[in-house]
Amino acid sequence: MTGGWLGRAGRFSIMLFSAAIASPAFADVPNCELESGPARAVAKVVDGETLVLDDGSEVRLIGALPPRALDGGAEEGMWPLEAAAKAELERLALGKSVELAFGGRRTDRYGRLLAHVFVRDGSNRFWLQGAMLQDGHARAYALPGNTACLADLVSAEAAAREARLGLWAHASYEVRSADKYRELLRFRSTYQLVEGRAITVSDVRRQIYLNFGINWREDFTVTVRPRHRRAFDDAQFDFKALEGRRIRVRGWIERRGGPLIEVYHPAQIEILPEHASPDLQP
Repeated sequence: MTGGWLGRAGRFSIMLFSAAIASPAFADVPNCELESGPARAVAKVVDGETLVLDDGSEVRLIGALPPRALDGGAEEGMWPLEAAAKAELERLALGKSVELAFGGRRTDRYGRLLAHVFVRDGSNRFWLQGAMLQDGHARAYALPGNTACLADLVSAEAAAREARLGLWAHASYEVRSADKYRELLRFRSTYQLVEGRAITVSDVRRQIYLNFGINWREDFTVTVRPRHRRAFDDAQFDFKALEGRRIRVRGWIERRGGPLIEVYHPAQIEILPEHASPDLQP
């Protein structure tokens, strides 16, 4: 194994898989750097990721993606896992004092604040995203320009995924196989975790392609655009060392010939041990 990021990535991968055992209180404090924001109270919970504060502003829990009806092909409002995530968010945050913190772009196109939220409950203070992820009520994700805490989010999620808590016990959220490229196309525009072996890695004018089959026009592909290379360069990420390795990738499935996931942060790629993953869909 080469040095640089991949040397650290091996240790990073081990850390991810051991997080559930070593860090039962992970929701307390993420390790990422955040900029402090205002302290408010939660007046309403709209859904499994959206809060309305006492000043009327809306907050989207950046990094914690709750179940949605689309995930299971259900009608809006008829997906039990969606209702369960909202109920859990109400239990954790409704009527509580919260502190906001920011790790990148502060608003989305709807004007909602993109914030990490810390709940103050008496003498206790906990990270709301971490709590939702640890209990299996959300999946870890990031958006371009808002990736500061993705490694912490993925680590918090790992505990629930390994224990098959919440959404992880449901077939709609199983980890997908990169080999089943035709099936992956059925999940176009949805957020998925995909596992497989990277057959080849190419760098075409600083755009990276991880190919999971010999026919790149049909097989599953992962790509990193040049504008997102800085995060990987800063981490000394060695893409070529991924050739022949089993990896897990997270993101939204697109169709560009075959199914494709675009990544923009190293934590979207997990290096896996060589034995079969218990998460992988058979």
